[in-house]
Amino acid sequence: MSISRLGRLAVTLLALSFAVPSSFAQKKNNDQQDPTEKPRNVKPELKKAYKDWLEKDVAYIITDEERKAFKKLETDDERERFIEEFWRRRDPDPDTDENEYREEYYERIAYANEHYASGIPGWKTDRGRIYIMWGKPDEVESHPSGGAYNRESYEGGGSTSTYPFERWFYRYLPGVGSGIEIEFVDPTGSGEYRIARNPDEKDALLHVPGAGLTLAEEMGLSDKGERISNLGGIGMPNYTREQDSPFSRLQILSDLQRPPQIKFNDLASAVNTPVIEDNPLNFDLRVDFFRQSDERVITAFTIQTDNSNLVFKDSGGLQQAQLNIFAKITHVSGRRAGVFEDPVITRATPEELTETKDRKSAYQKAVALAPGRYRVDVIVRDIESGATGVRHQGFEVPKYDAGKLSTSTLVLATKLENLGDQPAVGMFTIGTVKVIPNVSGTFHRGSPIGVYMQIYNAGIDQTTLRPSVDVEYALMKDGKEIGKQAEDWRGNSDAGQRLTLARLIDSSRLNPGDYAVEVRVRDHVSGQSLTQTAKCTVLQ
Repeated sequence: MSISRLGRLAVTLLALSFAVPSSFAQKKNNDQQDPTEKPRNVKPELKKAYKDWLEKDVAYIITDEERKAFKKLETDDERERFIEEFWRRRDPDPDTDENEYREEYYERIAYANEHYASGIPGWKTDRGRIYIMWGKPDEVESHPSGGAYNRESYEGGGSTSTYPFERWFYRYLPGVGSGIEIEFVDPTGSGEYRIARNPDEKDALLHVPGAGLTLAEEMGLSDKGERISNLGGIGMPNYTREQDSPFSRLQILSDLQRPPQIKFNDLASAVNTPVIEDNPLNFDLRVDFFRQSDERVITAFTIQTDNSNLVFKDSGGLQQAQLNIFAKITHVSGRRAGVFEDPVITRATPEELTETKDRKSAYQKAVALAPGRYRVDVIVRDIESGATGVRHQGFEVPKYDAGKLSTSTLVLATKLENLGDQPAVGMFTIGTVKVIPNVSGTFHRGSPIGVYMQIYNAGIDQTTLRPSVDVEYALMKDGKEIGKQAEDWRGNSDAGQRLTLARLIDSSRLNPGDYAVEVRVRDHVSGQSLTQTAKCTVLQ
């Protein structure tokens, strides 16, 4: 074969080699697109301003939940609202225009950068981090040059020479404890002090045989090698203070790494970000009113959850579930009227767990408010599962006029208990009676239906010195009265023109269904009358 023919053949084969894949590619595009050629669904990278805010400005104080929530936001408007709420829930006085915490926080960063820089920015150093997170220490013991040092008795006594070190003391740190002592050591002399895990880290003679001995080592009661071998651990081998024990020191160092506690974290995070929808938790909320004075009304907020919705885990041999509850009360004018935050813990033995999950957990907070219109924002979070629920409810605190017959809220309760001479303190305590409301209004057949109500400004018969008031308890079904009972006032005393009604209704003879309890009050002295109604459901 001639060279020219070989050349033409090579050109032909080369043309085919390009043509064949092209035809296959055309067919492949018609049938199915190559996954490698599909456009990638890439989430846009955060703008530098927001990235710096997350990774520099608030790196030490933002919680894991807040960080996750911020990263889920998709628009700059959402991020701006998040940042605004982030600072608001740390504001010690939200009713003022200034945010004192935010201003102080950025002042701390500036101070750390000015005083603790050492080849790296001050905010990145250990002293800078602690100062930014927890603020100025109450006391500072500084040894900028190190040198001769007489150990404290709890450090073993004796004399040695040290590297430059500082000892910071905080009287109290929320979430960490009281009497917190933090030691920083600069073993390189570069000015970068590092947080010490062990008091011996500042000892410059630690590895010099026969030098810098403790009193016990000088007396031959202990060996320096044992002290050196413990340097990698936490605490001292023979500590005399509880805070120097290995477990306590480790716990303190761990707590210092966590962001400071946030009073308003859960509410603001859940209300202002879509994270709440990821894992909802159902709960019931009830608001009741009881007169305290002409100008103040005890407003009781009762929160109730089904234990079957909670996650229990083993804690010291007991099964335990914990809820964190936070609420903010706001007047119609926008003025904050109150805040409360508490944990609710439910415990059961392994044998009782099944029965406990069939019951409910309840929490109550009583706040004295002036008459007027308000709104309450409540959030409940299961600590173990992270399930979260939120409720926004408006309510009006009634005005109780002097001389006018009136009543408190009619409460249907799962438990009524007369406290007698016991101190009237704690949740669910109203006067001398412990009242646990049934917020859902659902009772199982056979369980007593508690009825509690207070009557104000009732007339007193001057002859018998007893209330001249008729009270009837009527049970209604489908708008028809199926039974009633009158109140017997014997033994019921007057308490400043306040009468207390507390009665249990037997539900064992009731068929399953919806009912209404009516309490009818008629005052024979003033001629006034009124009726309070509460609905309930009886289950089999």
